[in-house]
Amino acid sequence: MTTFVLFESASGFSVFEVKDFDEISASTEKVQEAVSNIERFGKTCKLVAFKPFTSAASALEQINAVSESQLTDDLKNFLELNLPKVKSEKKAKFKLGVADPKLGSAIQETTGLPCVANEMVGEVVRGIRVSFARFIDGLNDGDLRRAQLGLAHSYSRAKVKFNVNKVDNMIIQAIALLDTLDKDVNTFVMRVREWYSWHFPELVKVVPDNYQYARIALLVKDKSTLVESDEKLAALAEIVGDEDKAREVIDAAKASMGQDISPIDLINIERFASRVISLAEYRQKLHTYLLDKMHAVAPNLSALIGETVGARLISHAGSLTNLAKYPASTVQILGAEKALFRALKTRGNTPKYGLIFHSSFIGRAKQRNKGRISRYLANKCSIASRIDCFMDGSTNVFGEKMKEQVEERLRFYEEGVAPRKNIDMMTDAMKKVKEQLGDEAGDDDEVAGKKDKKKDKKKEKKRAAEAAAADEKADEEPSAKKKKKEKKEKKKDKA
Repeated sequence: MTTFVLFESASGFSVFEVKDFDEISASTEKVQEAVSNIERFGKTCKLVAFKPFTSAASALEQINAVSESQLTDDLKNFLELNLPKVKSEKKAKFKLGVADPKLGSAIQETTGLPCVANEMVGEVVRGIRVSFARFIDGLNDGDLRRAQLGLAHSYSRAKVKFNVNKVDNMIIQAIALLDTLDKDVNTFVMRVREWYSWHFPELVKVVPDNYQYARIALLVKDKSTLVESDEKLAALAEIVGDEDKAREVIDAAKASMGQDISPIDLINIERFASRVISLAEYRQKLHTYLLDKMHAVAPNLSALIGETVGARLISHAGSLTNLAKYPASTVQILGAEKALFRALKTRGNTPKYGLIFHSSFIGRAKQRNKGRISRYLANKCSIASRIDCFMDGSTNVFGEKMKEQVEERLRFYEEGVAPRKNIDMMTDAMKKVKEQLGDEAGDDDEVAGKKDKKKDKKKEKKRAAEAAAADEKADEEPSAKKKKKEKKEKKKDKA
């Protein structure tokens, strides 16, 4: 049986005929040996047809389709033109080797050409790629490299610019950095606590908050110099937010059992505490930035489940588009993949929730209702992400309405109060969206109204013209009949 191999390069499509493929493909070692020997491979593999790309844009379009396992019209015509015609797949006396199994199935479904994709075909394709320039007349290695480099740049640029308006990759980076900062700030603050506690151990019990502790350590410095003055008391009260607690800090410093500290050690503690404070403040700014980004990119998902949990869902899915493509069952257990596969392996109970567990709805539900509310919440999250991804405008009305639905469903599980119907809630949401976009819609309505008035005037003119023409015909008909009668009467008189 004859074997052809399809090869997609940066310069065009090509089809090669591989002789004695069945003998060579008996083992992987034989295929690799045939590929490594260039002279032998040149006798085994011969070029049947080559179709160069007409332009860089055409090359990008074709390679994009091939990477997504789609059969284009150009590739279909090229294969049908240069391969033997097939009446039925069972009677075919050849087979077409392709590198991508999904592309092979698409070719087989569309054209009926029998396709094969296995390890042996991959080795042959690798050999063709190595010595491709030798098969094509007038194509040298330098031209091929330039074509590959230009196509690689345009392909990468197109992939990066896939989603310009929805910059969800910034959300992914921000939430990852936020998690890293949380761990680092906690670790650094614990180091400040341990370090400064040798000098002032009572401060840990008085001020449990990490950020406040670092600020007070930077303010107090040497506890022996802390005197109850109005300035110190006001500064401490500003940090802790309570004047009584500020007095408690001063009293604890006076009766402290901590050891004395040298100036050089105090300088190092101050520097480290100031760095920790700056990191904590930057973490707050980054959190504000993440909230703004989520309100701009995914307003409905943010309104429904919260900015942080929504950002974690987008980050775990890879992008907002990927999250929108997921079914609700996948969104429900997103983040609990290990527990899911462990349950499937051990035939135990599968997890009821993943990242959405951090939502306040599941925490408020009773234990017996957690699975039900997580399933309902995942359904609404899936809808909200699709609205955010594919809607042209930006509004959080749908998210707010879906949040009300989840609240009502939670109340239904707890108290038995029947929730409102989904169609009624979505109708109200559509009305609010129209009200928000009222100015633009009003302008459009005015333009449409003017057009409708012009059309109505034209129709009225046509009707009036038709009516006038009908009246003229009606007037002409009786006059013509009278003339005929008069002529007949004259003829009778003459006779």
